[in-house]
Amino acid sequence: GMSERQFRRYRDRYEEAGDAGLLDRRLGKLSTRRVPAEAIEEMLELYRHRYLGWNVKHFHEHLLRDHDFSWGYTFIKTQLHAAGLVERAKRRGAHRRKRERKPCEGMMLHQDGSRHQWLAGGPMLDLIVTMDDATSTIYSAFLIEEEGTVSSFQGLLETFVAKGLPSSLYSDRGSHYFVTLKAGGTVDKIRLTQVGRALGRLGIEHIPAYSPEARGRSERMFSTLQDRLPRELALAGIADIQAANRFIAQTYLPAHNARFARPAAVEDSAFVAADPQQLAQILCIEEERVVARDNTIAFARLRLQLPKSPIRHHFVKATVKIRQYPDGTLAIFHGPRRIARYMPDGAAIQDTCPIRQVA
Repeated sequence: GMSERQFRRYRDRYEEAGDAGLLDRRLGKLSTRRVPAEAIEEMLELYRHRYLGWNVKHFHEHLLRDHDFSWGYTFIKTQLHAAGLVERAKRRGAHRRKRERKPCEGMMLHQDGSRHQWLAGGPMLDLIVTMDDATSTIYSAFLIEEEGTVSSFQGLLETFVAKGLPSSLYSDRGSHYFVTLKAGGTVDKIRLTQVGRALGRLGIEHIPAYSPEARGRSERMFSTLQDRLPRELALAGIADIQAANRFIAQTYLPAHNARFARPAAVEDSAFVAADPQQLAQILCIEEERVVARDNTIAFARLRLQLPKSPIRHHFVKATVKIRQYPDGTLAIFHGPRRIARYMPDGAAIQDTCPIRQVA
């Protein structure tokens, strides 16, 4: 409806100017909220010369955080589309039902790796990520030349020391996670890998994924990381693995988790506290060896000479355990006692206590 007063207004304007008098008088006037053309061009130049190739949401976050722009996401997207700098998104396929998340943190972790050119102009590298199923919080992420047992242990150790032991770990069926009798087949639950042995000792259930779709949460997470992380590393001028891993741990992960992690359905935790020293003795490569007649042990193309021991003249023909830790250092144990330590190249490390018992 229309008030009597407004009707009289329109009547007077029609009598004065005919049909033109009924038009909205704001037509043709510039809005007082209109963004200046100079500011739009400044934003477009920023995108062209500093953020080219970034997705709109990622670019918009940096505009708000680093460049004192306050415009909405939709306005930025419209301007980038109009300038031909960003293509319009393709229509998505049919929706598929996602697997329900675990209700609270620590019930299930995902660990996976993604091979990608993470550093601009650099080689292909693997990014190893350990993530919570309930919240999508990434607890550990780092670059390495090639994914394997050592990188899996590193990610698990970082996570378990920081958070505690989870109830289960979900991973693909890579050879460092599971033994499979034939490609694409079911996993062997009797013959365990180094990772399987360690998880078993810690009482953590190890769940294999049997299809890429089953790892959908990890796949979506890596899609986000592949889109954002290389651009953040390039923007920070980082070109080597060591600097990249410091940046990921100290700068990128806190921002990523603040942006993408979500609250768990239940405000509780399934993590169980663990002793970091014990974890270090379990989350490592462990193999048995028989000491040779010259009191040495062969391991990974190294010949390790056992030092003199105060408890026996030699260890010839004795069965010992050798452990290789994620940092590459080695230790030899006879029963519960550590009898020697070595650098990754096999150089002996002098212990202040020549015989050390490890619980």
